[in-house]
Amino acid sequence: MKTLFTILAILLQVESVKLPVCWEELTAPDFARAVSLAEGVCIIPIGVIEKHGQHLPLGTDVFTSREISMRAASKEYCVVFPFYFAGQIYEARHQPGTIAYSPELLYKILDETCQELSRNGFKKILIVNGHGGNNNFVTYFCQTQLAKQKDYAVFVFTPEVDKDTQKIISSMRKTTTGGHADEAESSVMMLFRPSLVKIDSAATQSGEDQMRLKLSNAYTPIWWYAKYPNHYAGDARDANPALGEVIVNQKVLQLSEVIRAIKADKETLKLQNEFYKECMN
Repeated sequence: MKTLFTILAILLQVESVKLPVCWEELTAPDFARAVSLAEGVCIIPIGVIEKHGQHLPLGTDVFTSREISMRAASKEYCVVFPFYFAGQIYEARHQPGTIAYSPELLYKILDETCQELSRNGFKKILIVNGHGGNNNFVTYFCQTQLAKQKDYAVFVFTPEVDKDTQKIISSMRKTTTGGHADEAESSVMMLFRPSLVKIDSAATQSGEDQMRLKLSNAYTPIWWYAKYPNHYAGDARDANPALGEVIVNQKVLQLSEVIRAIKADKETLKLQNEFYKECMN
């Protein structure tokens, strides 16, 4: 019996290698097989369209979140949703090329996307966010899933760099500040899409914190513009693909482990249903 299960497991692994991980690359007949092989897990890699300094493409966040998702899905099979750029980016509306939809539309698009994923057989939906400005949005969206009964569960990937990897990253970096189109993010894009990186333009605008707003223990949405009016935080001139590879590899490994854990998870949907029933009573 053990041998039979081993053979079946090997056959499933071989089958998953044959099927594309990208939703849009699957044929209709293969799609049903992909849902089964993915054990109902689908990733939505979400980003935005925004300026990334003078040297990176507007779609950087989606390129990176999607590539990391595809690499992880190749390790632990699941399906990756197409290029998704409907995210929160109001802080960059003053920059050319930004696409900033209304708050209502942002929520509705993501909500209906999840509903469509469920209708197509995916009952475990994993959001992989590539844009810092989306962090509060996707967390809020995930929490609101409890407002109305669903037949699917939404998860958000929340990676943390382990200490050993962080030491390697710190030793390779030439800069210590950043956060947007900086040395780290630019290194990742040099690894993924080198032809789209114009590193010689990285020094044509300042990525330094302008420190124009000084408030303690208070939040205001103009904080990012106050710090980085050029929508560039850091200095990318020393970016290199070797650093990008270290950053990416640890995220891919973590994400593949999360996919595996979500596949095996039997409690989330069970507890959700229990919660919904108690709410009705």
